[in-house]
Amino acid sequence: MEVEKEGIYLYGIIRQTGPVEFGHIGIGCGSDLVYGINYKDISAVVSNSAVMRYDARRVNLTAHQLVLEEVMKHFSILPIRFSTISSTLNQNKIVAILEKEYAKFSELLDKMDRKKELGLKVMAIEEPIFKYILDTNENIRVMKAKLAHLDPDKSHYQLMKVGELVEQALIKVNGEFNNIIINMLTPLAEEVKINDKYGERMIMNAAFLIKNENESLFDNAINDLDELYGNLLSFKYVGTLPPYNFVNLVINTQET
Repeated sequence: MEVEKEGIYLYGIIRQTGPVEFGHIGIGCGSDLVYGINYKDISAVVSNSAVMRYDARRVNLTAHQLVLEEVMKHFSILPIRFSTISSTLNQNKIVAILEKEYAKFSELLDKMDRKKELGLKVMAIEEPIFKYILDTNENIRVMKAKLAHLDPDKSHYQLMKVGELVEQALIKVNGEFNNIIINMLTPLAEEVKINDKYGERMIMNAAFLIKNENESLFDNAINDLDELYGNLLSFKYVGTLPPYNFVNLVINTQET
């Protein structure tokens, strides 16, 4: 019977001197102990694991994420790319990585100290936003009113023209709201990462790196935006997140 080879799964890097453990919450079926492998004043957060390529399925991604969330209750963390596994249980191989990359890891840990990532997605609410466009665009409003009295079969071109104008107006309105939100939130953030949007109604898909002490100010700013524009826009605000948008370490364990 072939014995499954075991190695060490890496979750992230923390500032820690000496031993540390986070419980039996490791990825995979065994719920292995998550612990630290130390070099100087930094540690790799790891667990034992079968040497395999974990599929990016919800169960595996969630297990990886839950470890990071548990660690973040106590430490700032530099997340390592999902399914990074050393091919051996020899901890000296992990120590060698920490030693080789110590200066980079230490600098990044200083940069991320007492900071967290918060995510924000903003969507236009369909019916209210189109009503807002009509209310604020006289040209579209007049054209639409005129077409209401015409036979639809005879006004096909005009209806297409109105549709094009509404689409252009939606792009313009989305840009205006995006600028309002960015201008209000950016002063509270250390860094901002604007991610790809999907769908014509998405106004913003962004990540914000926030100092811990500024989180309540950022929360209040989101609440203020919701009070001002919540009748037109839907705010999906997520946190606290590992800082994937600002640090996502790719480690070549084959060199170990």
